[in-house]
Amino acid sequence: MTTTPSGFFQRRAEGPAVSFQRTFRAPAADVWDAITESDRLARWIGYWTGDPADGHVQFTMNAEGDENMTPARYDIRRCEPPTVLQVHTTDDFGTWDLIAELTEVEGVTTLTLSQIIDDVATIENTGPGWEYYLDRLVAAATGADPELIDFDDYYPAQQAYYLGIQQEVVDAG
Repeated sequence: MTTTPSGFFQRRAEGPAVSFQRTFRAPAADVWDAITESDRLARWIGYWTGDPADGHVQFTMNAEGDENMTPARYDIRRCEPPTVLQVHTTDDFGTWDLIAELTEVEGVTTLTLSQIIDDVATIENTGPGWEYYLDRLVAAATGADPELIDFDDYYPAQQAYYLGIQQEVVDAG
């Protein structure tokens, strides 16, 4: 199976970003829970421990095999339920400044996930990665099995597309 990439370059106040959108036939509060509640998050990407009231949590990826299950501290920079969540971390794979924004119109919620670009060279890899994880989120939210989604359908198949976005970010300066 080949999937069609959907990410796009976006200029944001926080800096240049690669953004992705997914639409859900669900209220924003339900989608918010799918991206913030540890047990629901674990269905498609990973889980967190700690107390968000402290301004940070420990996040552990659980969809990339046991060798990649190292917790990382994620600082909560902005949290406005159920519309905006911004988190930040630096780990072995780079700096991650992520913004999830939810808008609901007549029971249909659009999630826009933006990754602020710290290192333009990472786009060719992180773009397909976010496509994969967001499709796993859609699967989990609709009752499908996220485990049936195969990363090999995303990478390297989408790499050329994201190299184009990488160049667009470079050209935008």
